[in-house]
Amino acid sequence: MEAKSEPASPFRNMHRFYLPPDQSLGPTLFLTGREAHHASHVLRLRRGQRVVVLDGVGHEFFCDVGASDRDKIELTVVTTQSHPPSPCQLTLLQAIPKGKLIESIIQKATELGAARIVPLLSEHVVSDIAEPEAARKTAKWQLIAIEAIKQAGNPWLPRVEMPISPARFLARKEKFDLPLIASLQSGAQHPRAYFRAFSSREKRLPESACVWIGPEGDFTSAEVSAITAEGALPITLGKLVLRTETAAIYCLSILNYELQSPSRVIEPAL
Repeated sequence: MEAKSEPASPFRNMHRFYLPPDQSLGPTLFLTGREAHHASHVLRLRRGQRVVVLDGVGHEFFCDVGASDRDKIELTVVTTQSHPPSPCQLTLLQAIPKGKLIESIIQKATELGAARIVPLLSEHVVSDIAEPEAARKTAKWQLIAIEAIKQAGNPWLPRVEMPISPARFLARKEKFDLPLIASLQSGAQHPRAYFRAFSSREKRLPESACVWIGPEGDFTSAEVSAITAEGALPITLGKLVLRTETAAIYCLSILNYELQSPSRVIEPAL
């Protein structure tokens, strides 16, 4: 029998906007600043149109456009939908590449459901950023994530952290159910091997996972040693050498595929 596909959501083609949680309270919401400008001057919204507002913490507000002026648009909340967070919180630990590639990586990571993105200052490419510049870049990167949730309809906004070195991140002693590192070294295993081992041992899928992605030329040997010494499991990305932005998409896609198993339990290998 042919499987039936799910009907398309009537809300899929609505224009989406973002308001932080403290601005998404009550029966009336207001678009201001960048969002109001985009709504008025780019989308040319009119009174009575229905739009979606995301607050980045799991809520979608379906609203009718009301009164507007140059700097503010009034929205009346018609109905609200709440979405639970992902059963597994994904952290992308991404070495900052040259140029503006990190912007594309943040966009794609948001589309692929990362809960957190940690830009890394690696020895091979970007080893330091002055604090004022780091703060400016982080704010810009967070805006890129906001635009990405609007495009994808993702109700959860990932947190983009300030750039940090691998050593300083490791010093936090954060724990993950499944910590992985993309590796060019011999002995790296297919990611599914680690999923199966975890599932067999814990009788469930991981509730937290991270993946370390190196820069062009990979992490240094010392960086890799420090990361794996703290428990990160080396995974192979196949026979070809991938660019850092491709590696990030590849790894997050694999994690999504494994974590979205309908049964939430991976069968052990035969």
